[in-house]
Amino acid sequence: MLTFEEKLAIIESFPQLERKNVSLGRVNFHYEESAFDKKIVVYHLHPNGNGFVYAGHLPDYDTDDKGLVNIRDYAADELRSLIKSSIESLSDDSEMEEEQGEQWTGPEEQTLLLVHENDLWNVYTGLNLEASFETYEEAEQYMQEEGFVRA
Repeated sequence: MLTFEEKLAIIESFPQLERKNVSLGRVNFHYEESAFDKKIVVYHLHPNGNGFVYAGHLPDYDTDDKGLVNIRDYAADELRSLIKSSIESLSDDSEMEEEQGEQWTGPEEQTLLLVHENDLWNVYTGLNLEASFETYEEAEQYMQEEGFVRA
């Protein structure tokens, strides 16, 4: 497990993050250029080494209901990768990709579009909203149960 100082050094190596000291010796790091209302990338990094990184827009991470991943036992390369991905997910480029969405094809050649909008994963049939989900995993499960595969 990395120490508080080691985690701090890794996080501070990202010049786009701004440090904000909070209570009990904890530290937050904000990404002020975020394309979303969400600006906190690192949340409550504690002197005991515990802390969280926002991954709410990243489908490959197991997050809590606030979109946070606990980084207590993360190795240096894992932490760097997660922070980099978090920043990218909050940037303008990511927002453009999300607006385009993910195409899924069904058993009868139907096409659905999975789009991340306003903290929800929405499934569209053409311009019509088919379904909404709180997580990518829920949307993916729904698509697979309905016989759809990523195009």
